[in-house]
Amino acid sequence: MNYFAFQWHITDECDQRCKHCYLFAEGHPVMTEMPWTRMVAVLANAEDMARRMGRLPYLYITGGDPILHSRFWDFLDLVHGHGIPFTIMGNPFHLTHEVCRRLKSLGCRKYQLSIDGLRETHDRFRKPGSFDATLAAIQTIRDARLHCAVMTTVSRANMDEMPQIIDLVVRHHVDIFAFGRYCPTSGDRVKGNNGWHIAPEEYRDTLDRCWHKYEQYKDCDTTFNLKDHLWTLYLYEKGLFKIPEGLDEDTIYDGCNCGNCHFTISAEGRLMACRRFDSVVGTVEEPMYEVFNGDRMDRYRQHENFEKCKDCELLRFCRGCPAVAYGYTKNFYAPDPQCWKKIQT
Repeated sequence: MNYFAFQWHITDECDQRCKHCYLFAEGHPVMTEMPWTRMVAVLANAEDMARRMGRLPYLYITGGDPILHSRFWDFLDLVHGHGIPFTIMGNPFHLTHEVCRRLKSLGCRKYQLSIDGLRETHDRFRKPGSFDATLAAIQTIRDARLHCAVMTTVSRANMDEMPQIIDLVVRHHVDIFAFGRYCPTSGDRVKGNNGWHIAPEEYRDTLDRCWHKYEQYKDCDTTFNLKDHLWTLYLYEKGLFKIPEGLDEDTIYDGCNCGNCHFTISAEGRLMACRRFDSVVGTVEEPMYEVFNGDRMDRYRQHENFEKCKDCELLRFCRGCPAVAYGYTKNFYAPDPQCWKKIQT
């Protein structure tokens, strides 16, 4: 099925104030909830865009914690009535057996939680009690026959715990596990996060330790999603990824989906190329199809401008994480700060 993904932040309201959250990077913003009438119009806009692109819409409904939106259940009824598949990305605190069964009945395919370390580390990132609440919620989600996904944000503060996190998610029968890298913001120095940087060789070592765990658990029920595009480089060096022959040299086949098959919608009604950095390209009042195919989005599709990747044979398959590069340099096309590959020019 050829989907177009919309990551839709329907509210900024949240029970946590995570230290690496980009929503609170600049302090304590006013909590915004997208009004109901706008939500109805935005859904129609998204459907129109997907139809004109010959794709089907897929919603990643998030926040904040989306369940805190005052019209959350009305919204899911609307989405379900349109036959649109969706995933919820939220917190564990409001997930009862009844809530999860209702989510399942309305067509929710997956609920994504976060685990950012073992108990002490995770609760330091998020809030006391969050770790135990998350583990309890995993079982509640699975009891409702929903898929449970767990996502980890990796930084120097938790990279040594990654193998144990993998043990943990396998032991709790999580359906899907993935991790992405911490993306710096301008508020991080104030929050004391500026020591979270991982050096390139350290990050490769982290991938290596995780890969050995994935191999150990290759026959388990958990799917390991290689979300970070630097996995492509790692597997290429190990001989496990090979560049296919006979491909169009001007076509992008994999790597960052920014400007390709993804849109972020903020609770304030902004359209963003990527939710992880300052990338506003329009508002939800504009036709999404025209915004996505217009000049503002084209700024993020100039693949020949990647300062390091343009000279790499993996340009069409990797490109690292441009959002992380932007977080360090304010330049989307700067070299990925965790990429360890030496480029011969």
